[in-house]
Amino acid sequence: MSLETITTISPTTNLPVLTRTGVSAEELKHIPQAAQEAFRSFSQSTTLEQRQEIVARALGILEKKKDVLARELTEQMGRPIAYTEVEVNTAIKRSHYLNRVSTSILGEEGIVPGEAEKGFKRYIKRQPVGVALIIFAWNYPYLISVNSLIPAILAGNAVILKPSPQTPTIAEHYAAAFAEAGLPQNVIQFFHCGSPTTLEGVVRSPLINHICFVGSVAGGLAVQKAAADRLVNVCLELGGKDPAYVRDDVDAAWAAEEVVDGAIFNSGQSCCAIERVYVNKNIYDTFIAEVKKVLSNYRVGDPSDTKTQIGPVISKRAKEAILAHVADAVSKGAKDETPANETFENFPTDGNYVKPTLLTGVNHDMLVMTEETFGPVIPVMKVDNDEEAIKLMNSSEFGLTASVWTKDVAGAEKIVDRIEAGTVFINRSDYPSPDLAWTGWKNSGRGVSLSKFGFEQFVKLKSYHVKDYPK
Repeated sequence: MSLETITTISPTTNLPVLTRTGVSAEELKHIPQAAQEAFRSFSQSTTLEQRQEIVARALGILEKKKDVLARELTEQMGRPIAYTEVEVNTAIKRSHYLNRVSTSILGEEGIVPGEAEKGFKRYIKRQPVGVALIIFAWNYPYLISVNSLIPAILAGNAVILKPSPQTPTIAEHYAAAFAEAGLPQNVIQFFHCGSPTTLEGVVRSPLINHICFVGSVAGGLAVQKAAADRLVNVCLELGGKDPAYVRDDVDAAWAAEEVVDGAIFNSGQSCCAIERVYVNKNIYDTFIAEVKKVLSNYRVGDPSDTKTQIGPVISKRAKEAILAHVADAVSKGAKDETPANETFENFPTDGNYVKPTLLTGVNHDMLVMTEETFGPVIPVMKVDNDEEAIKLMNSSEFGLTASVWTKDVAGAEKIVDRIEAGTVFINRSDYPSPDLAWTGWKNSGRGVSLSKFGFEQFVKLKSYHVKDYPK
């Protein structure tokens, strides 16, 4: 049986940029076995301090080649070169944070004492879960992957990485950097595959002790289903339909600039991008006018050009799905109020370009307000007051992030208390902070990454009950 050939297609040209060979049936069996052996040795032969040192060295190695990593991201997934190095830098900075705080969670400080009792000593320690399978998406591959990779290694686990076929080199760079940093062989492994059947085989392996998946709801459900016939934890970071509410006390020009950036950065291809906007009726017309001003100055183009702000979306299929949402909205009464912009009309040839699109007159009968669009579309709906905004923001199967934009921060805190989302922002959006828990409510996921709570999925609790020997 011939091995699968996995081809990465450039979003900019729709031409192949690289290929990888899929994993064989024999490798599929060997990888988890090797990971288990590596885990047993690694978890018992290294201290937390030694693992922290390895992580720090690996991050230093990655940082030295960040310009190479950035160029590869632009080539493979189409984000403008002006921004890809920022992702690499942020991922490294986030990883250093996780490395730094791991002492208080995984070290002696993390031991939980039981109640004091003469003649007894009781306490709880955290132990690594074993082998973690980390399946991660293409849209922010470094930021997404470090959320799981770094805590998993620090806790003493072995890791198997499965990157997206769109960004296959990410896992390769991790493996090389950590090997150079002194990580023992097979503690980090990776494999390439495009076949769901192949991936399901790894998910079902009894040698896999924990699974992390970042991607679509459909993909997450498929992984969960494949793992359902055995007892294994599955952490899912899935999609969003993240709302923003603009109250009538804000500076409309400032709010427009912020909301547009939160909606269309990375061509809107972020699970925590703003995907629907609710604006108080008293400021609605002014806000729309300011959004038009902002969009009129955006530059869509070749992502290798340092002046480009918006590049192509990931594939022809994605482009078709985004345009279908826009067409559905217009057919149901929405208005395309995208301002004139030469770069919106004269795209480079061959790429999967979608103009940043402003839609007004939208409602919840339209797909663009209910289903994840994952593209540079800004649908704006007028609301009468806070109560209507809260109701509409919560009227979704998703619950990843939400934002409120207002001068009245104290009032906004009362509003976000009522919003059904794992992360709520006031006067900010689209920023997973490493010291806060990253978690999805509803169909946006299950489990937690980042913060001190993000380590918990990579450990299991062990209780120690010690009685003094009778004298």
